[in-house]
Amino acid sequence: MTPLKITGLTVYVTRIPVLIKRRHGSGDVEGSVRNAILKLETDAGITGWGDAAPWSVFTGTVEAAAAALHVYLRPILVGADATRIEALMQAADHAVVGHAEAKAAMEMALFDVLGQASGLPVAELLGGRCRDEIPLSFSVADPDFDRDIATVKRLYGEGLRLFKMKTGFAGHKADLERMTRFRREIPADAELRIDYNQGMVAHDAIRRLRDVEAFKPTFIEQPVPGHQRAALAEIARALDTPVLADESVFTPADALEVASRRMADLVSVKIMKHGGMLAGRKIASICEAAGIACYGGDMFETGIAHLAGTHMIAATPNISLGCEFYQATYFLERDLLAEPFPVRNGKVVVPRTPGLGVKVDEDRVRHYAEETLR
Repeated sequence: MTPLKITGLTVYVTRIPVLIKRRHGSGDVEGSVRNAILKLETDAGITGWGDAAPWSVFTGTVEAAAAALHVYLRPILVGADATRIEALMQAADHAVVGHAEAKAAMEMALFDVLGQASGLPVAELLGGRCRDEIPLSFSVADPDFDRDIATVKRLYGEGLRLFKMKTGFAGHKADLERMTRFRREIPADAELRIDYNQGMVAHDAIRRLRDVEAFKPTFIEQPVPGHQRAALAEIARALDTPVLADESVFTPADALEVASRRMADLVSVKIMKHGGMLAGRKIASICEAAGIACYGGDMFETGIAHLAGTHMIAATPNISLGCEFYQATYFLERDLLAEPFPVRNGKVVVPRTPGLGVKVDEDRVRHYAEETLR
């Protein structure tokens, strides 16, 4: 393929209002979310887009992501051949440590360019799709549980069957009451999944989680802080319900430790915490070798990052437990894509058009931008 020279790089620091408050074991999200949106321009007239969606209590800050793209990754990208993605990602790791969200944005923008230039969707560039649609999960995290139940009922009517209840922020009794009401009011074919977002203390976790098992959840996600992997392993051994590791697995080395010591039964793969689709696929491959299935998690992303995650999951057999790419459709005041993020009958439909597959509304990006870095 003819080289595609990157001629321009712009970072938009956006603030997008959100429709509802989200409460998690590790903190609340309300009012708005802030992202660093990356635009790459090339000498072929092709533009690629990326989205860095950090969360300060999880991966980092938007200020750090924007600075990484603007100051440290710009010299690597401008003037480079956009088709040399692996080499550029390796150079990014040498240029700045960490900053996984910025690197994820960089990688998805490069794949967007390459896909448009080759006429192929990103999933095909990653090896070809093994699925055309992905079951969508919605997070039950509104502090107003009456409103949350009403939302779940509406989404069930739209075809969603996966619901992940956020727990660990209102006390054990309140968690059990919410689960009881969910099971009483929502049809039985709706899957209930539980996510503590590190909200439990290790010494009390097993006793309380045995209460949770009575509600037959599909899995229980990250009950204890991410660094407490030994405690996570003890919980996984004690419960019949599969335990999913999220904050305990950021890197391939983390995945190798969790897999080799069987510290969890399942793993959440997120391009923001791993640093992109290629890194996410490495995590999934390590897990697959150990017989550990993966789930497609996300951060507070726009449809840009959702599309990248969708292509990654479409091309990765072991990410088989669905995805939680609900923010663009059900959480943000307005997404940044020119057309709605593709959700139909409770499933994310994998685009068949080149690159990420859905154009970005640049006027909308500028509307929500608080700062523009060129």
